Amino acid sequence: MNKQQLTALIKREARRLGFDACGISKAEKLDDEARLLEAWLNQNLHGKMDYMANHFDKRVDPRLLVENAKSVISFSHNYYTPTTQQEDTPKIAMYALGKDYHEVVKHKLNAVLNFIRAQAGDVNARCFVDSAPVLERAWAQRSGIGWQGKNTNLLTKRSGSYFFLGEIILDVELEYDSPVKDYCGTCTKCIDACPTDAIYEPYKVDGSKCISYFTIELKDEKIPDEMKGKFENWMFGCDICQQVCPINSQAVQHREPLFDASDELLNMKQKDWEELSEEKFKTLFKDSPIKRTKFKGLKRNIEFLKS
Repeated sequence: MNKQQLTALIKREARRLGFDACGISKAEKLDDEARLLEAWLNQNLHGKMDYMANHFDKRVDPRLLVENAKSVISFSHNYYTPTTQQEDTPKIAMYALGKDYHEVVKHKLNAVLNFIRAQAGDVNARCFVDSAPVLERAWAQRSGIGWQGKNTNLLTKRSGSYFFLGEIILDVELEYDSPVKDYCGTCTKCIDACPTDAIYEPYKVDGSKCISYFTIELKDEKIPDEMKGKFENWMFGCDICQQVCPINSQAVQHREPLFDASDELLNMKQKDWEELSEEKFKTLFKDSPIKRTKFKGLKRNIEFLKS
């Protein structure tokens, strides 16, 4: 089987498993991205996310993650839903309403990898879903899935930015795709809407000012007082820059039941959140990415919104 045939089969299998897009790029060092990442870290724009500075060489060169790597296959999986929580309650970013995407997407990537091995034999490969030193958006952009918008999220012309990314890095040469055009144009809606000024200029984000950083990544007992009144009721993550993006007006409902929010979560009222117990937290978020904050962190966020 030649690389064109194998590439076509992989993309067909990806669609069958529910991925919305699959693009492939050559496994090589990301020289331009390495310089940008180094500058971003040197300016301390990662705040207290110390892990962002770890494994720098691996982060910019997939051949250090998978020996003799030849290709990076990027996948996107829609998670958009028009379903919302109760009005005027502390808000959760859309991606975290359902089951933990790490597990759901990783399971599908493993299924693709098993399919590849059935076609191509003993393949050396690894699957990644936002849990290893991989510059996911850079690879997705290189593979033609979309472009990085002014909020640095990956955007697609037909369906916006509400999707997860995953990768398979493998030692098989495949047919490579090309990047697509940037369609942001003169639009600055995401920049104008950010209440903490985290998007400090087009295509540049100060991670230490992002609401998602404060509500998920920051492990301090207190959120800085200067942020009071700026969170617009977000207690876990933030979707503001996505909500105002005109391209996201084209987003369509996902087709993965595991990403649906439970009725119990959607029916939680303000008082329910304020009276949330640790036992309730553990059952409500048993298989959710929200468990990452732990009970103490989510309670801190809820209390901060009241202050």
